[in-house]
Amino acid sequence: MRNLVVFNQVTLDGYFAGEHGDISWAHRDIESATLVKHDVAGAIRQLKQASGAHMAITGSGSLVSQLAHEGLIDEYQLVVIPVVLGKGRTMFEGISPRLTLKPTRTRTFDNGNVLLCYEPTR
Repeated sequence: MRNLVVFNQVTLDGYFAGEHGDISWAHRDIESATLVKHDVAGAIRQLKQASGAHMAITGSGSLVSQLAHEGLIDEYQLVVIPVVLGKGRTMFEGISPRLTLKPTRTRTFDNGNVLLCYEPTR
């Protein structure tokens, strides 16, 4: 079974995008992608059952909230960038019920960024 991993860069104050969607503070390259317009949870369930490499969600908040609620995310990888925006969008907006995670690994980079990895406790 394929895993679904969230990989997002977030600010020190927890935002993946600024107040008006600005992501100029983050640098990222995105390779192949699958666009799902309807029944996102159902499509992800099917993709997870298919053979192939693990899948990743990058740069999305609403998708993370939807799929976390359905219990479809296997790992959260967050790169915390030491910048504070003061306002913005968190990738966990509107999530309910509470999401409990356990830390699996961390890594500090020379540029001050920190990778934090978590798995749901289920």
